[in-house]
Amino acid sequence: MFIIAGLGNPDEKYQGTRHNVGFDVVDRLAEKYQIAVDTKKHRALIGKGVIEGQKVLLVKPQTYMNLSGESIRSLVEYYKIDPEEELLVIYDDISLEVGQLRIRRKGSAGGHNGIKNIIAMTGTQNFMRIKVGVGEKPKGWDLADYVLGRFLKEEQDTMKQAFENAAGAAAAIVTQGADAAMNLYNGSKKKSEKKTEKPEEKKSEEKKAEEKTAEGKKPEVQTPGTGASSAS
Repeated sequence: MFIIAGLGNPDEKYQGTRHNVGFDVVDRLAEKYQIAVDTKKHRALIGKGVIEGQKVLLVKPQTYMNLSGESIRSLVEYYKIDPEEELLVIYDDISLEVGQLRIRRKGSAGGHNGIKNIIAMTGTQNFMRIKVGVGEKPKGWDLADYVLGRFLKEEQDTMKQAFENAAGAAAAIVTQGADAAMNLYNGSKKKSEKKTEKPEEKKSEEKKAEEKTAEGKKPEVQTPGTGASSAS
Protein backbone atom coordinates (compact mmCIF):
# COMPACT_ATOMS: atom_id res chain seq x y z
CA MET A 1 0.00 0.00 0.00
CA PHE A 2 1.13 3.53 -0.79
CA ILE A 3 0.79 6.40 1.64
CA ILE A 4 0.24 9.63 -0.33
CA ALA A 5 0.58 12.60 2.01
CA GLY A 6 -0.11 16.19 1.04
CA LEU A 7 1.32 18.81 3.39
CA GLY A 8 -0.45 21.90 4.66
CA ASN A 9 -1.95 23.66 7.69
CA PRO A 10 -5.33 22.50 9.01
CA ASP A 11 -7.16 25.70 9.97
CA GLU A 12 -9.75 27.09 7.56
CA LYS A 13 -7.88 30.38 7.33
CA TYR A 14 -5.04 28.58 5.54
CA GLN A 15 -7.21 27.07 2.80
CA GLY A 16 -6.09 28.13 -0.66
CA THR A 17 -2.69 29.41 0.48
CA ARG A 18 0.58 28.59 -1.26
CA HIS A 19 1.73 26.46 1.68
CA ASN A 20 -1.37 24.25 1.37
CA VAL A 21 -0.94 23.01 -2.19
CA GLY A 22 -0.26 19.51 -0.85
CA PHE A 23 -3.76 19.45 0.65
CA ASP A 24 -5.19 20.70 -2.66
CA VAL A 25 -3.58 17.87 -4.62
CA VAL A 26 -4.84 15.25 -2.15
CA ASP A 27 -8.32 16.79 -2.46
CA ARG A 28 -8.08 16.42 -6.24
CA LEU A 29 -7.02 12.78 -5.91
CA ALA A 30 -9.87 12.14 -3.47
CA GLU A 31 -12.36 13.66 -5.88
CA LYS A 32 -10.99 11.90 -8.94
CA TYR A 33 -10.87 8.42 -7.37
CA GLN A 34 -13.84 8.85 -5.02
CA ILE A 35 -11.88 8.41 -1.79
CA ALA A 36 -13.36 9.96 1.35
CA VAL A 37 -10.56 11.62 3.33
CA ASP A 38 -12.54 12.17 6.52
CA THR A 39 -11.28 9.68 9.11
CA LYS A 40 -9.34 11.26 11.97
CA LYS A 41 -6.46 9.03 13.03
CA HIS A 42 -2.74 9.43 13.67
CA ARG A 43 -3.15 13.21 13.95
CA ALA A 44 -4.31 13.33 10.33
CA LEU A 45 -7.31 13.14 8.06
CA ILE A 46 -6.98 9.88 6.16
CA GLY A 47 -8.89 7.90 3.55
CA LYS A 48 -8.33 4.42 2.15
CA GLY A 49 -9.00 3.75 -1.51
CA VAL A 50 -7.74 2.41 -4.81
CA ILE A 51 -5.94 4.21 -7.64
CA GLU A 52 -5.77 2.26 -10.90
CA GLY A 53 -5.84 -1.05 -9.02
CA GLN A 54 -3.31 0.00 -6.36
CA LYS A 55 -4.29 0.36 -2.69
CA VAL A 56 -3.51 3.81 -1.29
CA LEU A 57 -3.97 5.83 1.85
CA LEU A 58 -4.53 9.54 1.24
CA VAL A 59 -3.28 11.67 4.13
CA LYS A 60 -3.60 15.29 5.24
CA PRO A 61 -1.60 15.76 8.48
CA GLN A 62 -3.41 17.97 11.01
CA THR A 63 -0.32 18.77 13.08
CA TYR A 64 0.51 22.04 11.32
CA MET A 65 3.23 22.06 8.72
CA ASN A 66 6.31 22.10 10.97
CA LEU A 67 5.26 18.89 12.80
CA SER A 68 4.08 16.91 9.75
CA GLY A 69 6.63 14.18 10.48
CA GLU A 70 4.90 13.20 13.72
CA SER A 71 1.78 12.18 11.85
CA ILE A 72 3.69 10.58 8.97
CA ARG A 73 5.86 8.47 11.29
CA SER A 74 2.82 7.23 13.20
CA LEU A 75 1.18 6.13 9.93
CA VAL A 76 4.36 4.52 8.58
CA GLU A 77 4.78 2.50 11.77
CA TYR A 78 1.10 1.53 12.08
CA TYR A 79 0.75 0.32 8.48
CA LYS A 80 4.28 -1.13 8.46
CA ILE A 81 5.23 0.37 5.11
CA ASP A 82 8.72 1.06 3.80
CA PRO A 83 8.98 4.87 3.52
CA GLU A 84 11.69 4.55 0.88
CA GLU A 85 9.37 2.59 -1.41
CA GLU A 86 5.77 3.29 -0.35
CA LEU A 87 5.66 6.90 0.85
CA LEU A 88 4.92 9.85 -1.44
CA VAL A 89 4.86 13.41 -0.08
CA ILE A 90 3.40 16.37 -1.98
CA TYR A 91 4.28 19.94 -1.03
CA ASP A 92 5.00 23.50 -2.16
CA ASP A 93 8.31 24.72 -3.55
CA ILE A 94 9.24 28.39 -3.91
CA SER A 95 12.20 27.60 -6.16
CA LEU A 96 9.89 26.46 -8.98
CA GLU A 97 7.76 28.60 -11.27
CA VAL A 98 4.08 28.84 -10.42
CA GLY A 99 2.44 25.57 -11.48
CA GLN A 100 5.63 23.72 -12.41
CA LEU A 101 6.14 20.18 -11.07
CA ARG A 102 9.27 18.35 -10.02
CA ILE A 103 9.31 14.70 -8.96
CA ARG A 104 12.22 13.39 -6.89
CA ARG A 105 13.05 9.97 -5.42
CA LYS A 106 14.90 11.49 -2.47
CA GLY A 107 16.64 14.63 -1.31
CA SER A 108 17.26 17.10 1.47
CA ALA A 109 14.60 19.34 2.99
CA GLY A 110 15.73 22.30 0.89
CA GLY A 111 14.61 24.70 3.63
CA HIS A 112 11.07 23.29 3.80
CA ASN A 113 10.17 22.80 7.47
CA GLY A 114 7.53 20.15 6.84
CA ILE A 115 9.99 17.98 4.90
CA LYS A 116 12.69 18.67 7.49
CA ASN A 117 10.43 17.26 10.21
CA ILE A 118 9.48 14.20 8.14
CA ILE A 119 13.17 13.42 7.59
CA ALA A 120 13.87 13.83 11.30
CA MET A 121 10.94 11.67 12.41
CA THR A 122 11.27 8.85 9.85
CA GLY A 123 15.07 8.79 9.91
CA THR A 124 15.42 8.91 6.15
CA GLN A 125 15.39 11.41 3.31
CA ASN A 126 15.00 8.66 0.73
CA PHE A 127 11.28 8.99 0.11
CA MET A 128 9.52 10.09 -3.05
CA ARG A 129 8.09 13.56 -3.36
CA ILE A 130 6.20 15.79 -5.78
CA LYS A 131 7.13 19.45 -5.53
CA VAL A 132 4.54 21.93 -6.75
CA GLY A 133 5.90 25.32 -7.77
CA VAL A 134 4.39 28.37 -6.09
CA GLY A 135 6.91 30.91 -7.40
CA GLU A 136 9.76 32.79 -5.80
CA LYS A 137 8.87 35.28 -3.09
CA PRO A 138 9.16 38.94 -4.14
CA LYS A 139 12.12 40.93 -2.84
CA GLY A 140 11.48 42.46 0.54
CA TRP A 141 8.72 40.00 1.44
CA ASP A 142 8.83 37.86 4.57
CA LEU A 143 8.88 34.18 3.57
CA ALA A 144 6.10 33.22 6.00
CA ASP A 145 3.86 36.01 4.70
CA TYR A 146 4.43 34.84 1.14
CA VAL A 147 3.77 31.11 1.57
CA LEU A 148 0.79 31.78 3.84
CA GLY A 149 -0.67 34.15 1.25
CA ARG A 150 -3.00 33.21 -1.59
CA PHE A 151 -2.35 32.96 -5.30
CA LEU A 152 -2.95 35.97 -7.51
CA LYS A 153 -6.08 35.92 -9.63
CA GLU A 154 -4.04 35.45 -12.81
CA GLU A 155 -2.26 32.43 -11.24
CA GLN A 156 -5.37 30.51 -10.23
CA ASP A 157 -6.03 28.78 -13.56
CA THR A 158 -2.36 27.75 -13.73
CA MET A 159 -2.56 26.25 -10.25
CA LYS A 160 -5.78 24.43 -11.02
CA GLN A 161 -3.98 22.72 -13.89
CA ALA A 162 -0.98 22.08 -11.62
CA PHE A 163 -3.20 20.25 -9.12
CA GLU A 164 -4.55 18.13 -11.96
CA ASN A 165 -1.01 17.41 -13.20
CA ALA A 166 0.22 16.57 -9.70
CA ALA A 167 -2.70 14.19 -9.15
CA GLY A 168 -1.81 12.52 -12.45
CA ALA A 169 1.83 12.32 -11.40
CA ALA A 170 0.89 10.70 -8.08
CA ALA A 171 -1.22 8.11 -9.90
CA ALA A 172 1.67 7.45 -12.31
CA ILE A 173 4.10 6.93 -9.43
CA VAL A 174 1.96 4.29 -7.69
CA THR A 175 1.09 2.45 -10.92
CA GLN A 176 4.15 2.87 -13.17
CA GLY A 177 6.96 3.91 -10.84
CA ALA A 178 8.86 7.12 -10.16
CA ASP A 179 11.01 7.03 -13.31
CA ALA A 180 8.01 6.82 -15.62
CA ALA A 181 6.27 9.62 -13.72
CA MET A 182 9.37 11.82 -14.00
CA ASN A 183 9.44 11.36 -17.77
CA LEU A 184 5.77 12.26 -18.03
CA TYR A 185 5.46 15.13 -15.57
CA ASN A 186 8.77 16.73 -14.57
CA GLY A 187 8.66 20.33 -15.76
CA SER A 188 5.21 19.66 -17.24
CA LYS A 189 4.24 23.33 -17.22
CA LYS A 190 7.32 24.26 -19.26
CA LYS A 191 6.76 21.43 -21.75
CA SER A 192 3.18 22.48 -22.41
CA GLU A 193 4.30 26.05 -23.07
CA LYS A 194 6.81 24.80 -25.67
CA LYS A 195 4.12 22.78 -27.42
CA THR A 196 1.92 25.81 -27.85
CA GLU A 197 4.76 27.95 -29.17
CA LYS A 198 6.29 25.53 -31.64
CA PRO A 199 3.55 25.59 -34.34
CA GLU A 200 3.68 29.40 -34.47
CA GLU A 201 7.46 29.35 -34.75
CA LYS A 202 7.29 26.77 -37.54
CA LYS A 203 4.67 28.78 -39.43
CA SER A 204 6.81 31.90 -39.15
CA GLU A 205 9.87 30.09 -40.51
CA GLU A 206 7.86 28.63 -43.40
CA LYS A 207 6.50 32.07 -44.29
CA LYS A 208 10.03 33.51 -44.38
CA ALA A 209 11.15 30.65 -46.63
CA GLU A 210 8.29 31.29 -49.03
CA GLU A 211 9.16 35.00 -49.20
CA LYS A 212 12.80 34.25 -49.96
CA THR A 213 11.85 31.71 -52.64
CA ALA A 214 9.59 34.28 -54.28
CA GLU A 215 12.55 36.67 -54.42
CA GLY A 216 14.59 34.01 -56.20
CA LYS A 217 16.83 33.32 -53.26
CA LYS A 218 17.59 29.97 -51.69
CA PRO A 219 15.67 29.73 -48.42
CA GLU A 220 17.57 29.11 -45.20
CA VAL A 221 15.24 27.50 -42.67
CA GLN A 222 16.71 26.95 -39.22
CA THR A 223 16.16 23.47 -37.78
CA PRO A 224 14.08 23.71 -34.56
CA GLY A 225 16.14 23.38 -31.37
CA THR A 226 19.54 24.12 -32.93
CA GLY A 227 19.67 27.82 -32.21
CA ALA A 228 22.06 29.11 -29.57
CA SER A 229 19.20 30.65 -27.64
CA SER A 230 16.98 27.53 -27.59
CA ALA A 231 15.42 26.72 -24.21
CA SER A 232 16.72 23.76 -22.26
